Amino acid sequence: MVKDEIQPAQHQMMGYDRAITMFSPDGRLLQVEYAKKTVKQGSTVIGIKCKDGVLFVADKRIVDDLIVAESIEKISKVDEHVAVAAAGILSDARVLVERAQLTAQQHRVTYDHPIDILTVVKDMCDLKQITTQSGGYRPFGVALLVGGIDDTGMRLFETDPTGIFFEYKATSIGEGENVADEILHKEYKDGMLIKDGLKLSIKALSKAIDDLDAKRLDCAYIDAKTKSFVRISQKEIDEVVSAAKRGK
Repeated sequence: MVKDEIQPAQHQMMGYDRAITMFSPDGRLLQVEYAKKTVKQGSTVIGIKCKDGVLFVADKRIVDDLIVAESIEKISKVDEHVAVAAAGILSDARVLVERAQLTAQQHRVTYDHPIDILTVVKDMCDLKQITTQSGGYRPFGVALLVGGIDDTGMRLFETDPTGIFFEYKATSIGEGENVADEILHKEYKDGMLIKDGLKLSIKALSKAIDDLDAKRLDCAYIDAKTKSFVRISQKEIDEVVSAAKRGK
């Protein structure tokens, strides 16, 4: 226990955390690990593949009563059939999302066909990976959930600051990740509908967040039938949160 507490301090004293390109003696890139810790401090985001679409539910974590809640969007549309939700440094996320939007539009104009989800994910992750091995950069301090519907079906990916990505049926990122993942592992079922996925996501967030307020939530999904981005109304979110608080 003492050894684990001392080890990071030794690394810092020797300067292994001052350059992104420098490995510590035990094979760690400390700046990348710091970026992962930044993601853990970000507000919680949940993604679920449902029978009728890919759902995203995000905590906007409003820190000031004077902020206009509707002005904060944690879920972004990349193209009609692709969406992204982020946890971590949102300005970093914006750069990656705008890059993905440009890539998606260029693909549509060039090939007259919507871009596939995996191509969007790989393009984002290629840029993330470059910043882990290039001098003068820092890693992107953000994790992204990228989901949508293409010719291969419904897809949901999680990416982290290293540029690695995995495909999931349901997953979460951010500060409440551990609590949310525990509930998802227990209660997620193949073939559940968007309305059921929304209830499950809000149940998970209510466990991770004390006194959950519906105004904190940003919810959207990619509809399987129309392959289009749909943002869930505040009224519907209010109803599901109220039902969750009543234990229904």
